[in-house]
Amino acid sequence: MSSPGSSTASGLAAAAELVRARGVPAQLCVIEDDRIVLDLAVNCRPDDLFWLFSASKPFVALLVHRLAAHGAVSLDRPVAAYWPEFGQHGKAEITVRHVLQHRSGLPVIHGALGDALTMSSWRRSVRAIERARPRHPAGGGPAYHFVSYGFILGELVQRVTGRPLPAVLDQAFLTPLGLADTHLGLPSRLWARHVGVRGDGAPGRLTQAVANRRITRQAVIPAAGISATARDVARFYQALLHDGELDGARVLRPGTLAEATRPSSEGELDQFLKLRIRWSHGFQLGGPVPGRATSHPMGDRSSRLTFGHNGSNACVAWADPTRRLAVAYLTGRLPAGLDRARHPSQVSDAILAAS
Repeated sequence: MSSPGSSTASGLAAAAELVRARGVPAQLCVIEDDRIVLDLAVNCRPDDLFWLFSASKPFVALLVHRLAAHGAVSLDRPVAAYWPEFGQHGKAEITVRHVLQHRSGLPVIHGALGDALTMSSWRRSVRAIERARPRHPAGGGPAYHFVSYGFILGELVQRVTGRPLPAVLDQAFLTPLGLADTHLGLPSRLWARHVGVRGDGAPGRLTQAVANRRITRQAVIPAAGISATARDVARFYQALLHDGELDGARVLRPGTLAEATRPSSEGELDQFLKLRIRWSHGFQLGGPVPGRATSHPMGDRSSRLTFGHNGSNACVAWADPTRRLAVAYLTGRLPAGLDRARHPSQVSDAILAAS
């Protein structure tokens, strides 16, 4: 997308048409070489706030990497070294790195439904993690930490800093980067700007019922509960393309992102998702995944250096250093069907085709 040629325009137009054709509220922001080349809001306002689902996870993961870069945390020390109560019931040897890699053995605590129903209470979620026993040996195969990821890493951040997680996130990333439309826990004053979630089938309707509750949207749920605009999320990834520095604000020490995006899995079968995923230490990675039968939400054309995160196939955000692209595509629509990543994959591939 470096030149304003007809192929560039047609590629971006194709991506925009795919978004419009769904007929649901959506935002798509594409930044290439520090220039916004597409900024689209469909059936919503540009400043409406979408729930990011699991596209929230990189924010809390990078807070942990930031602490590690400052020497406040060691990724290879046990979580219990910073949070002693965590070490109960066979969890004493689980390291911070295990959690970042989805290898702690704690993909769920009560089960997926139970975790979703209790995630609006920080206290109950954290106490349940303290009492839990690992379902798999630490350091074994990856098993996606559905909700537990955010509470383990978030409580770790709070124990180390002595401050509430939203305040740490705001000071570390949101204020320096000017992300005024990004919120971990939606403030009451902004409720009128939230975009509701819609889903089909029993799982989709259940997710819809939980995610649309005011108590859920306003809770601090670091694995899923950030509300934001596509513009803000794309700007966040734009800063990451610059190794954590943008417009004179440095939010990550040099080399921190390299550790966060270092591959930890080259497509092992995830024991929770039952998908082959390239994981790093806080992100999902792009590129071909041997044996993966479904579409890649960051695009089947994505490079191996692409990093980002899918959010229930309703939202996806990613950056491609090889193309200098930062992309955020946000909707409130939970797709149905076996290949639920097909639509975000098509949007991502249309953008990549224009590069």
